[in-house]
Order: sequence, then C-alpha cells, then structure tokens
Amino acid sequence: MAQKNDNGKDKDDKEVQPVRSERINLGRRAFLKTAGAAPLAAGVIGVAELEAQTTGVRVVGPGEVPIQLLVNGKRVNLTVEPRVTLLNALRNKADLTGNKRGCDRGVCGACTMIVDGRIAYACSTLAIEVQGKQIRTVDGLANGATLHPVQQAFCDRDALMCGFCTPGFVMATVALIEKYPNPTTAQVKRGLDGNICRCGTFTRIMEAAQSVGKGVSRG
Repeated sequence: MAQKNDNGKDKDDKEVQPVRSERINLGRRAFLKTAGAAPLAAGVIGVAELEAQTTGVRVVGPGEVPIQLLVNGKRVNLTVEPRVTLLNALRNKADLTGNKRGCDRGVCGACTMIVDGRIAYACSTLAIEVQGKQIRTVDGLANGATLHPVQQAFCDRDALMCGFCTPGFVMATVALIEKYPNPTTAQVKRGLDGNICRCGTFTRIMEAAQSVGKGVSRG
C-alpha cells in the first residue's frame, strides 16, 4: 500500500512543477541570423554582382569613390559615396554653398542648378550621375564684382526678402531667359512654377524675370 505524505498524496506520485515561460530577448543581429535574413542578403548581393559581371556594369560603392565634375567651367575632383547628392557634394566637399538646401525632397527649388542647359533639383540628383555634364550654380554667375543681369534684376526689383530661396529662383530665371529672351507672363509662371518663396515675393520675382530682356548670353 502506498504511503501517504503530509499533504495526503502518494509519495510515489511526482509533483508537477509549473512551467515557467522564458522571456525571449533577441537582439537585432541575433534575430536576423535566426530568421535567415543574413543568408538571404548575401544571396541578393551575389546575384547583383553576377548580373553586373554579365552586363559589364562596374559596381561602385558603398564606400567613397573618386568623381570629377565640371562646375561653372572648372573641373572639380571629389571623393564621395555613390549615394551623395549633387547639392551635398558641392556644399560639403567643394565649398560651393550658394545654392541652398530647403525641403531636401525636390519640392521647393532652393537647390536649383542648371545641368546641360536644363534646370535640376540638386538635392535629388546624384553627384556621380552628372559626371561629364556642364553644371552651373549661382556661385558662378557673377563676373567678378559685376552681377549677372538676372542677379542685378532681382536686386533692382527687390525680388528677395529672406533670400533663402533666391539662388534657386535666380538659376531658374537664368534658364528661362536663355530659352525665352522676352518671356511672357505665362512663360515666366510656367518656368518658375517649380520654385517656392515662403516670404511671398512672387510679384517682384515676376517683374525681375520680365525686366531682364534681351542680351543675356547662354552660360
């Protein structure tokens, strides 16, 4: 006959211990290894390298690579990561800080430059992609102490307030005047509709753009 213990249970019976749930605390690296993300990423990279070899495309990065830009008629040698924008490359590496960073999303136009005769948002353009192209910034418009006609028109018409958006507006206006020496009101609106002035000097900017007239040579 089985002996009873103090609780009235058979001594041969094993007490069932409560199961304690262990807290799962995996770090990000451990989780990725557990989930198999690392092998997957390696496979994707391997496929990319294989495709590059097949198509003959040279893979660059992710580290810094040497690039050469033609800015305002001068060659500029820089070392940047492939992901660096034209705006950041010129402002941070070449000390050309005339054009400004506004929205950094290709919306406000403060960073507007002229690339091969066409306006471009420098904050949304990769520096590595414009090698071999003619890049013009507001820093290269003036001839010594003599302002570019568009710059002078902005001063004469008081077409600026805080001045933060002015470099982008000036470059967009230069591109507009080079295409339409005597632009109509509709052409000015269409040519500058990619730029924003948060101070609201649009009326004066319109006047400046239409007052420049003929005689503006292409840069």
